[in-house]
Amino acid sequence: MVLQRAPQRAVVWGYGDAKARTTLTLNKKVYHTISRDEPANKLGESIWSVTLDAETDEGPFEVIVTQPVANGSLATISLNNVLYGDVWLCSGQSNMQMTVIDIFNASTEIANAANYPKIRVFTAALRESSSPVEELLGIVQRWSVASPSSIGGPSYQYTSAVCWLYGRMIHVALNNRPIGLIATSWGGTPIEFWMPPPALQECGIRKKKRIPFESYGQPNFQRLTVTNSELYNSMIYPFTRMVITGAIWYQGESNAYKNRDKYSCMFSKMIQYWRQVWNTRTNGITDLNFPFGFVQLSTNERSGNVVGGFPWIRWYQTFGVGHVPNNVIPNVFMAAAMDLRDDDGNIHPRTKEDVGYRLSRAGLAVFYKQNVEYLGPIISNAVVTSGSTNIDITYTSVTGIELRNGNGFEVCCRGAANCANDNQWFAAPASLKGGLTITLTVPNSCVSQTIYGFRYLWRETPCLFKQAAVYSATDSNLPSPPYLKIF
Repeated sequence: MVLQRAPQRAVVWGYGDAKARTTLTLNKKVYHTISRDEPANKLGESIWSVTLDAETDEGPFEVIVTQPVANGSLATISLNNVLYGDVWLCSGQSNMQMTVIDIFNASTEIANAANYPKIRVFTAALRESSSPVEELLGIVQRWSVASPSSIGGPSYQYTSAVCWLYGRMIHVALNNRPIGLIATSWGGTPIEFWMPPPALQECGIRKKKRIPFESYGQPNFQRLTVTNSELYNSMIYPFTRMVITGAIWYQGESNAYKNRDKYSCMFSKMIQYWRQVWNTRTNGITDLNFPFGFVQLSTNERSGNVVGGFPWIRWYQTFGVGHVPNNVIPNVFMAAAMDLRDDDGNIHPRTKEDVGYRLSRAGLAVFYKQNVEYLGPIISNAVVTSGSTNIDITYTSVTGIELRNGNGFEVCCRGAANCANDNQWFAAPASLKGGLTITLTVPNSCVSQTIYGFRYLWRETPCLFKQAAVYSATDSNLPSPPYLKIF
């Protein structure tokens, strides 16, 4: 396993008889504590907890825990080959649950896993609970050293591809720092299942009865009954005693047509409450604003003409700003993925290496403060020319832009100013004006009319594979994310 490295202090806990004296030894240091009863523990056992000294040495170490038993002897548990490094939790629905064996280039990725023995992986089982539990209700993969067998396990059983690729790329960029990866995701699940009740209440979401949903994280579709907060209770809360570096998230498809308009609130409140709970349950050690990365939704329908719910979820994932980091929620980063459809109509793109690359670049820049490009071009300003014949759009965050094609931009010029109906939007081809500016040519039907707004890549499947209009000129794998502007 991996314990959180300095400057944070790792926490180790376990179970035993009430008021029993527990001794933990690690790296020649000895810690003593007492088991105590806790009402939230459904197992009926007392819990002991030790906060270790901050450790800069990565190890490996052996953790030895002893407790006296009734006959006067000592019960001993040993954990071997324990490293100190950074611990990341990976959660969401099926695009996070999708395993390494199911992605493009899987055979090479699996074979190369043996080169990263300082990465350790763990996968929680799919279980739900009506109340928070201290102990996981099931484990699919116990802490395992990265290897072809641990990374290349059976389909939808072992290591999350996005989790692994993000962790591997972070590991390499940090000069082989040990990385612990905890995968806890469930296909087909809406965000409400992963939120504690207070977060739902703040967004006006009422408690519901257990409802059926289709799980996309199994070889075959299953009809299951889970309801709000039950996966938070069973697949997130048990980890909140563990000090972590941060979390990454890939979810939103199941909310494209359910509580869609509340997704911005739900997503921000989920992040806020996860951070608060982790900070409280680790006695202030886990950062109250720990880094939180996410993957913006990829694609869905075969037809590029379908607007649907995906564009709105992408927008709400950025809290209505269009990109992160922003001033709404601190220390959040993302990977755009709307240009990664690798076959017709697939909601589960297999090009997860691009997702891992984009997300890891963002994590390295935002949290680890490395000087790497990560955002892609971000729209900073838009000016409508006199007569409404052109719109000049200026970008920032990059030193140059590549206009790969002129498609994907639309302007709104008819009807109500809020541009709520899709028939109010018309294609506006783009051309490179120079530097960091492009020009949209307003269609004839909109010339001399009021331009109410413009939008970019506002479709469920807005472009062919890596054929969005705007990319960074210095990193061709960083696209400009979808955007909406109402003047």
